[in-house]
Amino acid sequence: MTKDDLNEKPAVVLLSGGLDSMVTAGIAKTQGYSVNALTVDYNQRHRRELDSATVIANAIDVDRHLVLPLDLRKIGGSALTSEMAVPKDGVGSDIPITYVPARNLVFLSLTLAWCEAIGAQDIFIGVNALDYSGYPDCRPEFIKSFEKTAELATKAGSEGAKFSIHAPLQFMSKAEIVDKAYELGLDPSMSWSCYDPGEDGRPCGLCDSCRLRQQGFAQTGRQDPVDYSKRI
Repeated sequence: MTKDDLNEKPAVVLLSGGLDSMVTAGIAKTQGYSVNALTVDYNQRHRRELDSATVIANAIDVDRHLVLPLDLRKIGGSALTSEMAVPKDGVGSDIPITYVPARNLVFLSLTLAWCEAIGAQDIFIGVNALDYSGYPDCRPEFIKSFEKTAELATKAGSEGAKFSIHAPLQFMSKAEIVDKAYELGLDPSMSWSCYDPGEDGRPCGLCDSCRLRQQGFAQTGRQDPVDYSKRI
């Protein structure tokens, strides 16, 4: 039986290579979508996540995996796209310097463009509004507003297409996301979360992303299979 026989609806999934995006892609597959995975190579300092995105895309058998180059270092403004030091002193209440200016707005725009090109109307993104670092482009209000933007900004929308932005992890804790990965049969070791890997290639264990991931695993009682340089 071919994928055409299954009448799967096409969807575009933002696949960074992180744990959240991996689980989001897995959810899209279980919901019966044919997954077109978009990974943006924005010249991020944690380029190791690009390798993880490829591993994940192969593991879940996506229809197509597009790695799109977009050098955001030329814009800067973030520790992830410059030589600024990545904070290692714990997750704070302020928006940290690992925030990349308008990143999800830019990425969703690229995802929307691919959606329109292939005739898809469903976008999946792994944003989370609970266990995150306070990034404004992860807020539910932003995600909801982008559906209206998609309708107004596209030829398909002007002709009556209704785009849906799916954020299935939006109100899940990191522990629940870890549990969901195992429920879907996905190996968390395929994913990459660290913002500042060491020269030995291992995740630092102390940046916001590493801390949130470790806390999520600890709350489930599971051992994170990733080998950290340091653990909190």
